[in-house]
Amino acid sequence: MLLWRTAMMLRYYANEGFRTCLVVQSQDPTAEQLMGSKIGNSLTECAANLSAIKLETSKLLLEPLDRMKKVDAQVNFTQGILEGIVGEELGVLPGMDSICSVLALQKLLHFFSAGRSNSQPEFDVIVYDCNNTEEILRLIGATDRARSYLRYVRDLAEKTDMGRLASPSLLKLVYDSARPNGKTSEGRLSTEIWNEIEQLLEKVSVWFADPSKLACFLIMDPRRSISVSSALRYWGCTTQAGGQICGAFGYTEDPSEMHQEVAQKFLPLSLSFLPFLPNDSSADWSRALSSLSQNAKEQLRNTSTLVYPSVSFDSVQKSVTLFMPGFDKSEIKLYQYRGGSELLIEAGDQRRVIKLPPTMQGKVGGAKFVDRNLIVSIR
Repeated sequence: MLLWRTAMMLRYYANEGFRTCLVVQSQDPTAEQLMGSKIGNSLTECAANLSAIKLETSKLLLEPLDRMKKVDAQVNFTQGILEGIVGEELGVLPGMDSICSVLALQKLLHFFSAGRSNSQPEFDVIVYDCNNTEEILRLIGATDRARSYLRYVRDLAEKTDMGRLASPSLLKLVYDSARPNGKTSEGRLSTEIWNEIEQLLEKVSVWFADPSKLACFLIMDPRRSISVSSALRYWGCTTQAGGQICGAFGYTEDPSEMHQEVAQKFLPLSLSFLPFLPNDSSADWSRALSSLSQNAKEQLRNTSTLVYPSVSFDSVQKSVTLFMPGFDKSEIKLYQYRGGSELLIEAGDQRRVIKLPPTMQGKVGGAKFVDRNLIVSIR
């Protein structure tokens, strides 16, 4: 649900001259109240430099289905079965929201494509108001995790009789329907397509880890310990998912209530103040924006600088340091597979694979948790 804190950021970017777009995926009317206009399934201009669009999965299903039908008519993989499916009759199943939102966001962000489409307006800033925090964490880590699944699916396709029989046609059906780089599978071997998909997933993983592309912020009530603890946990979860937190904001009616001990907990992040506003259309945005501190404005503008490294390697000491705020030692599990070439870290309902440099590969010799850092020694 869009709250006034997010709406204030939108208004700030638009007021500074950035072409800004809000993407919502909820039936909650709060976003429309805060934006002061009706938000539909196509881009709606809400104010100068500020547009919005609502994602509805029941409608987003139709375009990929239509693409698959057109490709299937050429390769005849389903022998007409796919053509008989009426998209308007399909209901939304669990998991479809996330998949369809990725396809919709790709049209705006172009993280699959080499360049931008001329048919879509370009935006300097896009704010995605997803259904919940856990969903965006899954989205951030999706492509990196998908690479592991892709490896197993490819083995099934290339090393089993059933896979060798069915996978070439199925692979072309899926690839030509998606056309991630605007290409088709015509005249290309299955091996080339598998390799391109692997490279594409790696490219998108790097995109999500780049704070200049995807900036994440923590927002909390500094007066409430449970709100502070929640922000710390989601800091760690975002890092574990492969994203970067660029800054933290506290909202309160009295800036003097921003306690120094709270700010200390979020170092090296900077904690800035956001003025408190009602969560409705009566907010005085001009007054709110004028009350933003210089520190808050700098945080919102300067997202390209990496605040902290989530993983660092010490080849001399043969150690790996993982920055894991919001967790304690008992919540972190460390595994090692594949002959000592990787580390598997489990925390916050996320599993993260850390590939070791060739000069540091080996068995884990020990691990310790010091000042929010997991330090792993390699033998």
